[in-house]
Amino acid sequence: MALLNPRALRWKIAALTAAACCAVASVIGVLVHQAMAQRGDRTGHERLAARLTAAEREYTRTGSAPLDVEVLAPERLDAPLARALAAKDPASLYATWYDRKPPNWYWLWAAMPVEGGRVLVFRTDMSSEVRGLQLLDRSIVKAVLAALLVVVPLAALATEPMNRRLRRGSRTARAIADGDLDARIGPAGRARDEITEMSAAVDEMAAALQRKLEGERRFTADVAHELRTPLMGLSTAAGLLPEDDEAAELVRDRARALNGLVEDLLEISRLDAGAERARTDAVPLGELVTDVVRRTGTRTHVEAGDAGVVETDPRRVERIVVNLVTNAHRHGTAPVEVTVEGARIVVRDHGPGFPAALLSEGPQRFRTGTAERGRGHGLGLTIALGQAEVLGARLAFANAPDGGAVATLDLDV
Repeated sequence: MALLNPRALRWKIAALTAAACCAVASVIGVLVHQAMAQRGDRTGHERLAARLTAAEREYTRTGSAPLDVEVLAPERLDAPLARALAAKDPASLYATWYDRKPPNWYWLWAAMPVEGGRVLVFRTDMSSEVRGLQLLDRSIVKAVLAALLVVVPLAALATEPMNRRLRRGSRTARAIADGDLDARIGPAGRARDEITEMSAAVDEMAAALQRKLEGERRFTADVAHELRTPLMGLSTAAGLLPEDDEAAELVRDRARALNGLVEDLLEISRLDAGAERARTDAVPLGELVTDVVRRTGTRTHVEAGDAGVVETDPRRVERIVVNLVTNAHRHGTAPVEVTVEGARIVVRDHGPGFPAALLSEGPQRFRTGTAERGRGHGLGLTIALGQAEVLGARLAFANAPDGGAVATLDLDV
């Protein structure tokens, strides 16, 4: 498609080359045209001068002129020739008038005053010089067109190595944007130009980004692992507190919340590291989703009449559905509805909807978007999206026209 795209770089370079060729050809053509025109005029004037000089000598000697030279009184001259004679430089022997009547009449007239108040008039045919000049102009135009037919394709082909390197760079940039942090453009042979510098800069940027993300990933995993042991002790100690003590119940609740956060962080670190692998099996999707929603203990309406049997990992589907339903109840408004059609699961609430930042950029960890969506650490949708990627499924977020957030998990992609 790039070959047919008129806005592609190859055709811009070819157009620039063609423009440069036309400019050079125009300058050369104008110079050659002027030179040939001056040469033709000089030839005509030489013929006039030679003939009038000979005619003047004969007229002075014999009182008559050759047959091709007229002897006229000044008042009998044609008006243009008379004006040219009146405006003649005193130092010039004769005055000239170029009578042009294209396409076939090109005469150069000359008038020379002689003794007795008479004027010798002679004309020479300039048609051969004019036609030669026209033929030269046509030849230049044909030569330029022929050169363009050769130069433009060659210029387009000559840009192919550069275009190939640029396409490789764009593919690498897209791969990095899609999460492949190991992608690199790499060296471009012996070329040492701006594209090489840009490629090296992109590779350096990708390497720095990879180091930064891997450092953050290791930090998250290390923090989660380090917190796991004291949290287990805290949860055990909280379990020994009196059952009917309000303060003890608050401690146990916060310990469970903190433990859940640590488990979420560990799961995200595994997803970021690419350590998760799906184990697929034939699953009746409607029954699975109905059972999962029931075990969440929430007031959620499930419609699974059109569900099918899907090859997927049930544990990961369960994790995604639980997170979506929990998010809908936590940040949305009842009623929360779950619909299963074929291999598609749709979770909808009737709250304020997803924030614009989430719809444009996707879920961001430790970021819930807007205040009306409630409080939270923003890991639920991030984990759901990561698990969907492990399954090879597509998880999309949107807002319903009549209000409410809609999350769609499509397992058949």
